Amino acid sequence: MSRDEQLKERWETLVQKLSNQFADGDTLDLDAIIYLIGVQELGQLGRTFKKDQKLDLMHIAICKVLVPYGYYELDFVDDDGWPHYKMLEKLPFLKAGEQSVLMKEAIVGYFLETKYIN
Repeated sequence: MSRDEQLKERWETLVQKLSNQFADGDTLDLDAIIYLIGVQELGQLGRTFKKDQKLDLMHIAICKVLVPYGYYELDFVDDDGWPHYKMLEKLPFLKAGEQSVLMKEAIVGYFLETKYIN
């Protein structure tokens, strides 16, 4: 199986599993999955977030999943428990489709590492 086919298969499995667990079977999109990762990384489950905090959660998630690619590293966790990342390397310019593939690959890697999927 090619790398692209494997990524597609794993992505579909992940979307289905997360959608069933968190959206009553409605299909979650990429942004929703990124948000879920942010909530997971913050570790403050069952809490309501304001709009700006939701954006911050998505930023946390993006940084976290891109750590293995060398773009970010955890800098510190503030007194409220929010992780802060520092950029190690600027992301390359990518077309929209390429960005989507990179994020899906990074997200699948995150969920493989946490053993949510295999």
